[in-house]
Amino acid sequence: MLSPLLAVLAAVANALASALQRKAAREEPEEENLRLRLVWHLLHRPVWFCGVASLIVAFLLQAVALGNGQLSVVQPLLALELPTALIIAGFLFGSRLGRREWGASAVMAMGLAGLLLALGPSGGSTSSVAWWEWAIGCGGNMALIAAGVLCGRRASGARRAAVLGTTTGCAFGLTAALMKGMTSSFSHGLLSVFTSWQLWAMIIVGAGAMFLLQSAMHAGRLLATQPGLTMADPVVAILWGVLIFHERVRGGLFILLAVLAAAAVAAAVMVLSRSPLLSGEGGEREDGGGAGREEATRPRPPGGEA
Repeated sequence: MLSPLLAVLAAVANALASALQRKAAREEPEEENLRLRLVWHLLHRPVWFCGVASLIVAFLLQAVALGNGQLSVVQPLLALELPTALIIAGFLFGSRLGRREWGASAVMAMGLAGLLLALGPSGGSTSSVAWWEWAIGCGGNMALIAAGVLCGRRASGARRAAVLGTTTGCAFGLTAALMKGMTSSFSHGLLSVFTSWQLWAMIIVGAGAMFLLQSAMHAGRLLATQPGLTMADPVVAILWGVLIFHERVRGGLFILLAVLAAAAVAAAVMVLSRSPLLSGEGGEREDGGGAGREEATRPRPPGGEA
């Protein structure tokens, strides 16, 4: 029970980090997206540092959770970050969640619980993973991230935010897999942790994921970025857990139940992403960076694109 509890606490800390970093990034010009200068400017914002501090706490909680549990259990629970981020963003940006948001959040939580109960992940070990399995997993994951970055550079507005959010989720999924590999070194002493290649690979990939996260947060509104970020991470993690770390999941009818639960989670995410809060209904709209803020005061049709 310790691992799931720590995963939920990590989700809360991640949600707080996302909202605080979004609050800082929304003030920067649009042309700085996907540029290192964006990070340089954010370094001068105290609220951004609070977000980073919350992200560090989430990282530590996640590391301990992964060290005591399965990757395919811990990462799906981190998807609770989305409804938590909505609640926190409501306080920070002056918006208010309606029955649609609360209902979708409840469905998402129940769907995640059903998914984990249906799959029943167990077993698995990173110590028995061969070097070629690590190579295939990391190579495939990095190719997916590179494709996402290329698509993000060609997109704009909310579409860029969604693509970069999904790409960031894939990067965090790879970071979690490397973190899981690193935690297996603790049993051999602290020195073995610093000599494991997974630690240094995790630092590099994690830094890249952080850069993508800042660009995703800057590209569009929180709810345009968050769905892809929230869903891609556990999907990538489950694939790593089952295909690379050899974690066992239930088959037969339980697979069908897991698919139905996952569909409920996906539907809840889509409902949240179509929230009226995105288009200015039901509260103050959260805007993107740069010139997009100047259009915030113009009337928008119901359900229209902001």
